[in-house]
Parts: sequence; structure tokens; C-alpha cells
Amino acid sequence: MPSVNPSETKNLPRKKSRKWRNWWVKQLHTWHWISAAISLAAMLFFAVTGITLNHAASISANPVVRDTSGQLSPALLATLTAKSDDAPLPAPIAAAVRGAVGLDASGKPGEWSDSEVYVALPRPGGDAWVSIDRASGKITSEVTDRGWISYLNDLHKGRNSGSAWFWFIDVFAAACILFTVTGLFLLQVHARHRPSTWPVVLAGIALPVVLALLFIH
Repeated sequence: MPSVNPSETKNLPRKKSRKWRNWWVKQLHTWHWISAAISLAAMLFFAVTGITLNHAASISANPVVRDTSGQLSPALLATLTAKSDDAPLPAPIAAAVRGAVGLDASGKPGEWSDSEVYVALPRPGGDAWVSIDRASGKITSEVTDRGWISYLNDLHKGRNSGSAWFWFIDVFAAACILFTVTGLFLLQVHARHRPSTWPVVLAGIALPVVLALLFIH
């Protein structure tokens, strides 16, 4: 029966511990670069638009307004009725509006009165609306374009950007959280060889707190 070296038996838990630690460090590195790759472009976008938002007052914009009009047929006008105060336009009328003025009002809540139906169509970087005269069937619309910087700023805020962009922001935020948390653990792993690690981290935490307490009222 082969003899067992006592020193090898003694070092076995240490080897297992080192192997387990190396596995976790490898996982941290993997998820850190994956989350970085996922969030890279969006992080750059939100950083740049953060600057443009911060200087929005000094960035001039010249809104471009476009007015368009059209006409509902008598047959469609007769179907212009609402079941509730914020009901959307009936599908055939929404299709007619799209064909007449190029705006898609389908599914959007309308403001119904005795004289007209008004549908607000806000969008990133601008605004739009459609109004239908309930007596004559005249379609009136207006589209306002505030430029591409306003468009990007509104995407940054998630303003009137739809459900797809809403979920994109959530996924991007989750990737950023994963990137930050794995980065924090990697800092802890390498901190023993980099004495300035925790002072720099604490400075990064303290700076916004001090600014908020002293200069924001």
C-alpha cells in the first residue's frame, strides 16, 4: 500500500481553495468583458448625450414646423364616433389619416369633443398632432422637428421613444450593473498589488456625495 506524504495531505485544502478562487476570478473576468461588450456602444451614447443634455441651454435649435391637411370621405366621417373620451381613432379612419397626412395615429388615445377629435403624437426630438373636424371631416396635422441633438437627448431620457427602447434601456442598465459589480470584485482581487485601489474608489464615491451636500440646494 503506497504511503501518503503528510505534507501533501496538509496542503490539499489549500490547493482546493486556490482552485476555487481561480475559478471565481475567471468567471468574474468573463462576465466583466461580456457586460462591457454589451454595454460599450450604449454607454458611449449615454455619456455623450449626458454632455449635450447638461449643456442643452447653450445648444441652439431651430425647430422646423410642417403643416399638412387632408379630407375624410363622407362615408368615413359618418363612422367617426367614440365609445369613451380617450378612445383611439377607428382603424379605417386611422388608415385614412395616415394616407392623407403621413402620420400614424392608430392605437393612440384621442381627445374627443363635439367639434373635433385631437390626437397627440409626441416623438423623440419633436412633436406632432392630428385634428379631425367632426362636422366637415377636414384633417389638420402639424409636425415639429427640433433637430438631431434634441432627438438624441430625448432617447437618453426615454421620452416618447416606445416600448422597444424602454426595454433596451432596462437591458443596458442591467449590463452596466453587472459590469460595475464584477469590476468591484476584480478590484478586490487585485487590490493587494495596487495600494491606491480603495482610496481611489472611496474618492469616486465621496465626490458626488460632497457635491450634492454642499452645492445642490
